[in-house]
Amino acid sequence: MSDAALREAICRFAASIHARGLTHGASGNISVRTEDGGLLVTPTGSSFATLDPGRLARFDADGRQTGGDGPTKEMPLHSAFYDTRGARAGAVVHLHSTHSVALSVLPETDPDSVLPPLTAYSVMQLGKVKLLPYFRPGDPAMGAAVRGLAGRHSAVLLANHGPVVAAKTLQAAVYATEELEETAKLTLLTRGLRPQLLSEAQVQDIVRSFDVEWE
Repeated sequence: MSDAALREAICRFAASIHARGLTHGASGNISVRTEDGGLLVTPTGSSFATLDPGRLARFDADGRQTGGDGPTKEMPLHSAFYDTRGARAGAVVHLHSTHSVALSVLPETDPDSVLPPLTAYSVMQLGKVKLLPYFRPGDPAMGAAVRGLAGRHSAVLLANHGPVVAAKTLQAAVYATEELEETAKLTLLTRGLRPQLLSEAQVQDIVRSFDVEWE
């Protein structure tokens, strides 16, 4: 996809995310790998509601900024996913979505597998979601924490902060992020009600059938 088409797609998806209340104010950021190995990145302090395609930060394949406004301060987080997941990461989406953040602050949330297997689609699109500890926004240590996962997870939840999801395409990353938020909502709605989870055999069937990363 050309740079121009990617720019338009980033702004279109971002506006949709904002319109549905999945992020707010100037929160959230998106990056997408370009055809020449560079990156397009949403600017720091920008609102998903009003992104300008021409002002997205542009980086070349060597990581040098070649145009646009200053990028999100979460660049170390994005870079960590690209560096550790290789071709499996064509885009990264980070939100401050309400239910995901709520799940991240509850002591009973399993840090090794944030989402219980309530639906097949959360397993298919996300695999196991790891809970990472709290870091100050923009702290390079967030990137180091993602690197420590050695590319084994496509999605993480930052404590007191929000979800980060990598996928091969922008559309896939957006859809997976939305799936994480909806599953977090379902988790909170059914907590204490003894929901019927997918069995281990059912989960493993999904893992095998759809080549899901499940460590």
